[in-house]
Amino acid sequence: MAYSPALRTTSRNVRYVVISPVRNEAQYLDETIRCVVAQTVRPAQYILVDDGSTDGTFEIMQNWATKHPWIVPVHRPDSAGIQTQTSSGSESQTERGKRAREAKEILAFYFGYEQVMTVNWDYLVKLDGDLGMDEDYFQRCFSIFDREPQLGVGGGVICHLMNGQSVVERNPYFHVRGATKIYRRACWEAIGGVSCGAAWDTLDETKANMLGWTSRSFPELHVIHYRYTGAANGTWQNAVKKGEWNYISGYHPLFMAAKCLKHLFKRPWVTGAAGLLYGYILASASGAARVDDKDLIRYIQDQQLRRLMLRPTIWR
Repeated sequence: MAYSPALRTTSRNVRYVVISPVRNEAQYLDETIRCVVAQTVRPAQYILVDDGSTDGTFEIMQNWATKHPWIVPVHRPDSAGIQTQTSSGSESQTERGKRAREAKEILAFYFGYEQVMTVNWDYLVKLDGDLGMDEDYFQRCFSIFDREPQLGVGGGVICHLMNGQSVVERNPYFHVRGATKIYRRACWEAIGGVSCGAAWDTLDETKANMLGWTSRSFPELHVIHYRYTGAANGTWQNAVKKGEWNYISGYHPLFMAAKCLKHLFKRPWVTGAAGLLYGYILASASGAARVDDKDLIRYIQDQQLRRLMLRPTIWR
């Protein structure tokens, strides 16, 4: 459905919907919900999708929903025969354990998206269930969107706590971490939503940039990620997964080689670079299908080659 607001929104009157796909997040979810409830600009709907949790995740959702009617808890069964959803809504039967190259959280995200009842929303937010943020986080985010009409995708920078200090996780300039993504409605509709496959949280931004939108993180706005990125998979597996996803999303071999070389000098020493390279080669050798968008792959590789030649690019 096309959406053309009659008046430009401000950070105070903006209408937004938050969707949080979560699985076994009982340890952190209560704090994340508390932060959302405390926002100076509250969402029109806060949809929490319990993706087959085996801990107390769903009970936490239900407890908060009894206090705030705009919080919507949804249970997505963890069954063997489940549906693999795409951004277009089509699905095929598969098993959870076999979806190695799918973004399970996005399958759950779209399950929650089906529950959106707010028609005239201005922004759509994907928010993980293990985050902490200041009370004016969303208000400040929307103020930035107001100042930058071409900004299609944005969000705060992800940090983790180390010895009591907040440490920022570095990313390319155009990249917004999947844990806290805010989509302007017009941009969301232009890119056709997000892919449910590998590297969804890079493909959405590159496509937005290809279509004339901009995307970026807001370095002045910190979001605490209580569970360090990749902790669930381990260092090696996380690096291998990133390498596979880089191949599937169309990364140029020369750019990938430069990326692996750069990671040789980052913690964890050698392991990160080796995992990236192994994952990329593994995906190529196994015949993994790349994203089905030739124009997007051409755009991504052109931007990467420009970066290697020190020319202006979204990867600056």
